[in-house]
Amino acid sequence: MTAPARRVSARLGAIAPSATLAVDSKAKALKAAGRPVIGFGAGEPDFPTPDYIVEAAVAAARDPRNHRYTPAGGLPELKQAIAAKTLRDSGYEIDPASVLVTNGGKQAVFQAFAAILDPGDEVLLPAPYWTTYPEAISLAGATPVEVFAGADQDYLVTVEQLEAARTDATKALLFCSPSNPTGAVYSAEQTKAIGEWALEHGIWVITDEIYEHLLYEDAVFSPILRLVPELADQTIVLNGVAKTYAMTGWRVGWMVGPMDVIKAAGNFQSHLTSNVANVSQRAAIAALEGSLDAVHEMRVAFDRRRQTMVSMLRAIDGVVCPTPKGAFYAYPSVEGVIGRTVRGKEITSSADLAGVILDEVEVAVVPGEAFGPSGFLRLSYALGDADLAEGVGRIQSLLAE
Repeated sequence: MTAPARRVSARLGAIAPSATLAVDSKAKALKAAGRPVIGFGAGEPDFPTPDYIVEAAVAAARDPRNHRYTPAGGLPELKQAIAAKTLRDSGYEIDPASVLVTNGGKQAVFQAFAAILDPGDEVLLPAPYWTTYPEAISLAGATPVEVFAGADQDYLVTVEQLEAARTDATKALLFCSPSNPTGAVYSAEQTKAIGEWALEHGIWVITDEIYEHLLYEDAVFSPILRLVPELADQTIVLNGVAKTYAMTGWRVGWMVGPMDVIKAAGNFQSHLTSNVANVSQRAAIAALEGSLDAVHEMRVAFDRRRQTMVSMLRAIDGVVCPTPKGAFYAYPSVEGVIGRTVRGKEITSSADLAGVILDEVEVAVVPGEAFGPSGFLRLSYALGDADLAEGVGRIQSLLAE
């Protein structure tokens, strides 16, 4: 008997679904069914998009110019705004022609890897990592190589670790600071050392800077190209409006890089999606050209919630929670809980623990397996203060039994 033909390609069949979106979807489904679920899974601000951005979008929707196709790589006005924003926030100049506007940050991530990787290439991937990175690397035909830094290192990899993982096949390094999922922020000294190491060995750097404005305490955003400008010919910068301006649903991201890479990625995008929705692009222009006052107000709220969450998590026996200095995530180690029995369930992994927390106290968290090794949980503090305290309080009570 002839074996049935494969219905789904091996390439797409190997992709794991986004764990963060899966947790968020399950939490929302339970809540819609009337359950009092509190979700810490989604990485998106709970604030509405600022009014001035929404008004710009309303005006854009009424303008017939925006009812038609526009250049696949982005509106020239938005590219210019991104160049001006880069100078303002990162401290160096870029050519607007080196910008490619994408449908959200995820498209920028995928196209960056697709533009420079070939089968046989390796990408150094500091772990814990955002769940999409390894899938995008694999889809580009390359191999992700995890370089793990635990809670004892505040989740920050060292040059020595990167060098130990480097091989002749190493093509690129993924660098994300402030970090999703850990909230870790590399200092200027650490960032410069990593940049100089990459420059010395001819390694591409793909730097994800989407959380650049969400910093707390003494943390400072340290763009790698400002510290090591010689890296410009082997660096791709990823960014977008989603996190800074509470615009996750508007789907506007971008990538900045050498002209040959941007041209190749632009050609790909012209066949894949063409232009980002014009109304969203016009809204992004308003965001980038406007005041950062609304951003600062959101950051004050995030900071307050961050302190509450970290304090409450640290009060749980067996939980170790480094202080996140950026983004809006806490990433506690729960290795001290593994091996216990919680309400009759033996906890052998952080996935087990996340399952018990959802089933028993209706709180949704993302297990460390989504971001690298087991033994950790990711909790977003981009939700209301009352829900945050209630949700972590339920976890406290459960693990105190």
